[in-house]
Amino acid sequence: MRIVVCVKHVPDAQGDRRFATDHTVDRGNVDGLLCELDEYAVEQALKLAEGSDDATVTVVTVGPDAASDAVRKALQMGADAGVHVLDDAIHGSDAFATSLVLAKTIGTLEYDVVMTGMASTDAGMSVVPALLAARLGLPQVTFAGTLDIDGDGPGAKVVIQRDSDAYTEVIESALPALVSVTDQINEPRYPSFKGIMAAKKKPLTTLSLADLGVDASLVGLAAAWSTVAGVTQRPPRAAGAVVTDEGDGGAKLVEFLTGAKLV
Repeated sequence: MRIVVCVKHVPDAQGDRRFATDHTVDRGNVDGLLCELDEYAVEQALKLAEGSDDATVTVVTVGPDAASDAVRKALQMGADAGVHVLDDAIHGSDAFATSLVLAKTIGTLEYDVVMTGMASTDAGMSVVPALLAARLGLPQVTFAGTLDIDGDGPGAKVVIQRDSDAYTEVIESALPALVSVTDQINEPRYPSFKGIMAAKKKPLTTLSLADLGVDASLVGLAAAWSTVAGVTQRPPRAAGAVVTDEGDGGAKLVEFLTGAKLV
């Protein structure tokens, strides 16, 4: 079983996130980390690999220098190898360009299952899995709440369970296939000291667009299908009103709620 997991290095949601002068996310002045939603995909890939003697888990990311930290975190969790696509021309790429680079990268690997998280925490679009599946010519099985591989060899298939508010779906697909998983599928492990030390010896390959045969004009900010016209800083939170209860606190509360059209 050969599993490829796509991960993303994103700004820390607890940090002071801002936009750069070109209206892209400023990734240089805020701490980044492996996207929390991608950790579930890494964990599920590791669980699948634990049930097979010859299974491998390869992690792929696209991004600037710091994006290698996301791959290293996955290697510390237990993945076998990593691939980092690093090229200045990628800066500002949208989901379409990102899926192109990922597809070209995965095309250089052997795989039975390609896995992703349900979305990235910085963009939250949830479209890269579908775009990637289309580019790779794979069936897509998305938003998996559970995931199992049924069988082995040419007849193997992936079986997922997708939960909604009203019903539960069980979906099967022949392999190879692309699967995206939700944050309900498992509880990602913390890297152990042994895993952290072992990760230092695991292969991490760096590729450029030229290595993948991707024309730089197809990626980057200039090739994006949409643009950000302007950015306005969120105003600071105004101080709340303090009301002294002099026997009429209830009336003042109703007056406030009515004025704010909350009742």
